[in-house]
Amino acid sequence: MRIALASLMVVLATSFSYSGTIDPSVPDSKYVEYGKKFVHVAKLKGICNCKKREREHEFHASAVIISPHWAVTAAHVVSTADDMVIVVGDKEYKVDKIIIHKDFEEEKVGHNDIALCHSEEDFGMDFYPEMYKGNDEAGKVVAMCGYGVTGTFSAGASRSDELKRAGSNIVERTERNCLVCNNTGRKTELEFMIASGDSGGGLFIDGKLAGINSFVMTNDGKPNSDYGDECAHTRISLYLDWMKDIMEED
Repeated sequence: MRIALASLMVVLATSFSYSGTIDPSVPDSKYVEYGKKFVHVAKLKGICNCKKREREHEFHASAVIISPHWAVTAAHVVSTADDMVIVVGDKEYKVDKIIIHKDFEEEKVGHNDIALCHSEEDFGMDFYPEMYKGNDEAGKVVAMCGYGVTGTFSAGASRSDELKRAGSNIVERTERNCLVCNNTGRKTELEFMIASGDSGGGLFIDGKLAGINSFVMTNDGKPNSDYGDECAHTRISLYLDWMKDIMEED
Protein backbone atom coordinates (compact mmCIF):
# COMPACT_ATOMS: atom_id res chain seq x y z
CA MET A 1 0.00 0.00 0.00
CA ARG A 2 1.26 3.45 -0.87
CA ILE A 3 1.66 5.86 2.03
CA ALA A 4 0.82 9.51 1.38
CA LEU A 5 2.69 12.40 2.95
CA ALA A 6 0.11 15.16 3.37
CA SER A 7 2.23 17.96 4.70
CA LEU A 8 4.81 18.92 2.11
CA MET A 9 5.51 22.20 3.82
CA VAL A 10 8.72 22.56 5.77
CA VAL A 11 8.54 23.27 9.49
CA LEU A 12 11.48 25.36 10.60
CA ALA A 13 13.30 26.19 13.76
CA THR A 14 16.28 28.15 12.49
CA SER A 15 16.88 27.22 8.87
CA PHE A 16 15.29 27.63 5.45
CA SER A 17 14.40 24.64 3.26
CA TYR A 18 14.11 24.90 -0.45
CA SER A 19 13.48 22.42 -3.52
CA GLY A 20 12.61 19.03 -5.21
CA THR A 21 14.55 15.86 -6.05
CA ILE A 22 16.45 15.58 -9.32
CA ASP A 23 17.97 13.09 -11.73
CA PRO A 24 21.45 12.24 -10.34
CA SER A 25 22.87 12.21 -13.87
CA VAL A 26 21.89 15.85 -14.54
CA PRO A 27 23.81 18.84 -13.06
CA ASP A 28 21.88 20.58 -10.30
CA SER A 29 22.70 23.95 -11.89
CA LYS A 30 20.29 23.18 -14.74
CA TYR A 31 17.38 22.83 -12.31
CA VAL A 32 18.35 26.04 -10.53
CA GLU A 33 18.56 27.93 -13.81
CA TYR A 34 15.21 26.58 -14.96
CA GLY A 35 13.66 27.60 -11.65
CA LYS A 36 14.44 31.23 -12.36
CA LYS A 37 11.97 31.19 -15.26
CA PHE A 38 9.04 30.58 -12.93
CA VAL A 39 8.70 34.09 -11.57
CA HIS A 40 5.15 33.47 -10.37
CA VAL A 41 6.18 30.66 -8.02
CA ALA A 42 6.88 32.37 -4.72
CA LYS A 43 7.85 31.56 -1.16
CA LEU A 44 5.08 31.35 1.43
CA LYS A 45 5.99 31.56 5.08
CA GLY A 46 4.18 32.07 8.35
CA ILE A 47 3.38 30.69 11.79
CA CYS A 48 1.78 27.27 12.12
CA ASN A 49 -0.46 26.26 15.03
CA CYS A 50 -0.94 22.61 14.08
CA LYS A 51 -1.83 20.01 16.71
CA LYS A 52 1.25 17.91 15.97
CA ARG A 53 3.47 20.21 18.00
CA GLU A 54 2.93 21.74 21.44
CA ARG A 55 3.62 25.30 20.41
CA GLU A 56 3.44 27.48 17.34
CA HIS A 57 6.35 27.33 14.92
CA GLU A 58 7.51 28.87 11.67
CA PHE A 59 6.93 27.11 8.37
CA HIS A 60 7.92 27.67 4.75
CA ALA A 61 6.08 26.41 1.67
CA SER A 62 5.28 27.61 -1.85
CA ALA A 63 2.52 29.48 -3.71
CA VAL A 64 1.71 30.57 -7.26
CA ILE A 65 0.78 34.20 -7.91
CA ILE A 66 -2.12 34.25 -10.38
CA SER A 67 -3.36 37.87 -10.33
CA PRO A 68 -2.37 41.29 -8.94
CA HIS A 69 -3.84 40.42 -5.53
CA TRP A 70 -4.26 36.63 -5.44
CA ALA A 71 -2.05 33.57 -5.10
CA VAL A 72 -3.05 29.91 -5.01
CA THR A 73 -1.49 27.30 -2.73
CA ALA A 74 -2.24 23.95 -1.07
CA ALA A 75 -4.97 24.03 1.58
CA HIS A 76 -3.00 21.87 4.03
CA VAL A 77 -0.29 24.53 4.09
CA VAL A 78 -2.56 27.32 5.31
CA SER A 79 -5.28 25.48 7.25
CA THR A 80 -3.56 26.07 10.62
CA ALA A 81 -1.41 29.07 9.70
CA ASP A 82 -1.23 32.68 10.90
CA ASP A 83 0.81 35.78 10.04
CA MET A 84 1.63 34.65 6.52
CA VAL A 85 3.57 36.52 3.88
CA ILE A 86 4.30 35.78 0.24
CA VAL A 87 7.90 36.56 -0.63
CA VAL A 88 8.80 37.79 -4.11
CA GLY A 89 12.49 38.58 -4.42
CA ASP A 90 13.37 40.63 -1.35
CA LYS A 91 9.84 41.92 -0.80
CA GLU A 92 7.20 40.45 1.52
CA TYR A 93 3.47 40.77 0.80
CA LYS A 94 1.16 40.32 3.78
CA VAL A 95 -1.59 37.74 3.32
CA ASP A 96 -4.74 39.38 4.68
CA LYS A 97 -7.31 36.80 3.56
CA ILE A 98 -7.25 33.01 3.14
CA ILE A 99 -10.01 31.10 1.36
CA ILE A 100 -9.79 27.32 1.77
CA HIS A 101 -11.94 25.13 -0.45
CA LYS A 102 -15.11 24.19 1.45
CA ASP A 103 -14.64 20.46 0.78
CA PHE A 104 -11.05 20.26 2.00
CA GLU A 105 -10.56 17.75 4.83
CA GLU A 106 -7.11 17.51 6.35
CA GLU A 107 -7.64 13.84 7.26
CA LYS A 108 -8.23 12.93 3.60
CA VAL A 109 -4.86 13.43 1.95
CA GLY A 110 -5.05 15.21 -1.39
CA HIS A 111 -8.81 15.79 -1.37
CA ASN A 112 -9.60 19.35 -2.51
CA ASP A 113 -6.16 20.48 -1.34
CA ILE A 114 -6.39 24.02 -2.66
CA ALA A 115 -6.64 27.52 -1.15
CA LEU A 116 -6.47 31.14 -2.28
CA CYS A 117 -4.40 33.79 -0.52
CA HIS A 118 -5.15 37.52 -0.90
CA SER A 119 -2.73 40.42 -0.61
CA GLU A 120 -4.02 43.96 -0.28
CA GLU A 121 -0.81 45.16 -1.91
CA ASP A 122 -0.51 44.62 -5.65
CA PHE A 123 2.13 42.02 -6.59
CA GLY A 124 3.01 44.28 -9.51
CA MET A 125 3.98 41.65 -12.06
CA ASP A 126 3.96 42.30 -15.80
CA PHE A 127 1.69 39.31 -16.49
CA TYR A 128 0.10 36.34 -14.73
CA PRO A 129 -0.13 32.70 -15.82
CA GLU A 130 -3.17 31.39 -17.63
CA MET A 131 -5.09 28.50 -16.11
CA TYR A 132 -5.12 25.14 -17.89
CA LYS A 133 -8.73 24.37 -18.89
CA GLY A 134 -8.42 20.99 -20.60
CA ASN A 135 -9.15 17.53 -19.22
CA ASP A 136 -6.39 15.86 -21.24
CA GLU A 137 -3.50 16.23 -18.78
CA ALA A 138 -2.61 12.51 -18.67
CA GLY A 139 0.41 11.85 -20.86
CA LYS A 140 1.40 15.52 -21.09
CA VAL A 141 4.92 16.74 -20.40
CA VAL A 142 4.78 19.14 -17.45
CA ALA A 143 7.05 21.53 -15.60
CA MET A 144 6.92 21.70 -11.80
CA CYS A 145 8.48 24.20 -9.44
CA GLY A 146 8.67 24.98 -5.74
CA TYR A 147 10.77 25.78 -2.68
CA GLY A 148 11.34 22.36 -1.09
CA VAL A 149 14.08 20.15 0.33
CA THR A 150 16.38 18.91 -2.43
CA GLY A 151 18.36 15.77 -3.23
CA THR A 152 18.60 13.10 -5.93
CA PHE A 153 16.29 10.25 -6.86
CA SER A 154 18.98 7.87 -5.61
CA ALA A 155 19.28 9.31 -2.10
CA GLY A 156 15.96 11.13 -1.73
CA ALA A 157 15.32 14.65 -0.46
CA SER A 158 17.89 15.32 2.24
CA ARG A 159 19.32 18.85 2.26
CA SER A 160 18.35 22.50 2.27
CA ASP A 161 19.59 25.64 0.55
CA GLU A 162 18.14 28.97 -0.58
CA LEU A 163 17.48 28.21 -4.24
CA LYS A 164 14.29 27.68 -6.25
CA ARG A 165 14.35 24.68 -8.57
CA ALA A 166 12.17 23.49 -11.42
CA GLY A 167 12.16 20.46 -13.66
CA SER A 168 9.96 18.32 -15.86
CA ASN A 169 7.97 15.13 -15.72
CA ILE A 170 5.05 13.41 -17.44
CA VAL A 171 1.56 13.06 -15.99
CA GLU A 172 1.23 9.31 -15.52
CA ARG A 173 -2.48 9.40 -14.67
CA THR A 174 -5.27 11.32 -12.99
CA GLU A 175 -6.47 9.99 -9.64
CA ARG A 176 -9.42 11.52 -7.77
CA ASN A 177 -8.77 15.25 -8.18
CA CYS A 178 -5.01 14.92 -8.65
CA LEU A 179 -2.43 14.66 -11.41
CA VAL A 180 0.12 11.95 -10.58
CA CYS A 181 3.75 11.82 -11.74
CA ASN A 182 6.62 9.44 -10.97
CA ASN A 183 10.33 8.99 -11.72
CA THR A 184 10.35 5.43 -13.01
CA GLY A 185 8.42 5.69 -16.27
CA ARG A 186 9.18 7.70 -19.38
CA LYS A 187 12.05 10.08 -18.66
CA THR A 188 12.22 13.78 -19.50
CA GLU A 189 15.32 15.93 -19.98
CA LEU A 190 15.11 17.54 -16.52
CA GLU A 191 13.27 14.81 -14.61
CA PHE A 192 12.03 16.23 -11.30
CA MET A 193 9.85 15.34 -8.31
CA ILE A 194 8.39 17.60 -5.62
CA ALA A 195 9.55 17.16 -2.03
CA SER A 196 8.88 18.61 1.42
CA GLY A 197 8.53 22.40 1.13
CA ASP A 198 7.21 22.32 -2.43
CA SER A 199 3.56 22.21 -1.31
CA GLY A 200 1.59 24.99 -2.96
CA GLY A 201 4.02 25.40 -5.84
CA GLY A 202 2.94 24.89 -9.41
CA LEU A 203 2.74 22.29 -12.15
CA PHE A 204 2.53 23.80 -15.64
CA ILE A 205 1.51 22.53 -19.08
CA ASP A 206 2.64 24.72 -21.99
CA GLY A 207 3.16 27.59 -19.55
CA LYS A 208 -0.37 27.31 -18.12
CA LEU A 209 -0.98 26.47 -14.47
CA ALA A 210 -2.43 22.95 -14.39
CA GLY A 211 -1.68 21.71 -10.87
CA ILE A 212 -0.78 22.69 -7.31
CA ASN A 213 1.88 20.61 -5.55
CA SER A 214 0.15 18.53 -2.88
CA PHE A 215 1.72 15.28 -1.59
CA VAL A 216 4.05 12.33 -2.16
CA MET A 217 3.09 8.62 -2.18
CA THR A 218 5.48 5.79 -1.40
CA ASN A 219 5.67 2.02 -0.98
CA ASP A 220 8.71 1.97 1.28
CA GLY A 221 7.40 4.09 4.15
CA LYS A 222 9.79 6.93 3.29
CA PRO A 223 8.03 9.64 1.24
CA ASN A 224 11.29 11.38 0.31
CA SER A 225 10.76 11.49 -3.48
CA ASP A 226 13.38 8.87 -4.28
CA TYR A 227 13.08 6.22 -6.99
CA GLY A 228 9.68 4.52 -6.85
CA ASP A 229 7.80 7.34 -5.15
CA GLU A 230 5.01 9.27 -6.85
CA CYS A 231 3.96 12.91 -6.48
CA ALA A 232 0.43 14.27 -6.70
CA HIS A 233 -0.78 17.71 -7.70
CA THR A 234 -4.26 19.20 -7.23
CA ARG A 235 -5.89 19.45 -10.64
CA ILE A 236 -6.57 23.13 -11.38
CA SER A 237 -9.08 22.46 -14.18
CA LEU A 238 -11.56 21.13 -11.61
CA TYR A 239 -11.50 24.33 -9.56
CA LEU A 240 -11.66 27.08 -12.16
CA ASP A 241 -15.23 28.16 -11.37
CA TRP A 242 -14.52 28.17 -7.63
CA MET A 243 -11.40 30.29 -8.10
CA LYS A 244 -13.17 32.70 -10.45
CA ASP A 245 -16.10 33.19 -8.06
CA ILE A 246 -13.82 33.94 -5.11
CA MET A 247 -11.60 36.35 -7.00
CA GLU A 248 -14.51 38.23 -8.60
CA GLU A 249 -16.00 38.87 -5.14
CA ASP A 250 -12.93 40.89 -4.16
